[in-house]
Amino acid sequence: MKTAATRPNASVFRDLGFPPAEAENLRIRAAMMNALIAEIEKRGLTQAQAAKLLGVTQPRISDLMRGRLHLFSIDALVNFLSAAGLRVSLRVSRAA
Repeated sequence: MKTAATRPNASVFRDLGFPPAEAENLRIRAAMMNALIAEIEKRGLTQAQAAKLLGVTQPRISDLMRGRLHLFSIDALVNFLSAAGLRVSLRVSRAA
């Protein structure tokens, strides 16, 4: 039995069936969340230390570290990245 392979989209969220705008929002939030988690791990911070650095509670950091994407807006993630001393840059290009 043969199965047809389809070319994947540039975003796993599109592949999962999310509308284009929502998929892009999720993709951006996931990238920012991954960068923040990587920075926390690189510094070897405990959740309590990360919470103090970012000005939030430890349970909020737990949500972040568990990848609970739906709980974080782009605005919140930009604020966290800035508080961690990271700079967010933006590049806009035509969709493929």
